[in-house]
Amino acid sequence: QVQLVESGGGSVQSGGSLRLSCAASGYTSSSYCMGWFRQVPGKQREGVALINSYSYTSYTNSVKGRFTISQDNAKNTAYLQMNSLKPEDTAMYYCAADFRAGTCLFGEHFAYWGQGTQVTVSS
Repeated sequence: QVQLVESGGGSVQSGGSLRLSCAASGYTSSSYCMGWFRQVPGKQREGVALINSYSYTSYTNSVKGRFTISQDNAKNTAYLQMNSLKPEDTAMYYCAADFRAGTCLFGEHFAYWGQGTQVTVSS
């Protein structure tokens, strides 16, 4: 059973930083696409950043230059370093994964999701 467990959310002031972690377990595939998504109540879920098993990364435009996605394969953990946070970054952040080769895009299906971690940025 694949499990994704997020941690690292919290409350910060505008301009501050947070690092989210996503620990994955229960999978055997060496090919994967992992990502971070966020959602504000009443709004559609938004893709934030992706990384795949080749360390290819992609970001939504609003976080480019401020957020960095990375991974530690030895720890089966993906990270989202968030710098220069803005109030509009406030959301529930979810880690997601799918174990497949090929493309790794925001609009694709992700079979596994974490429980979410809240990020709140105050002005």
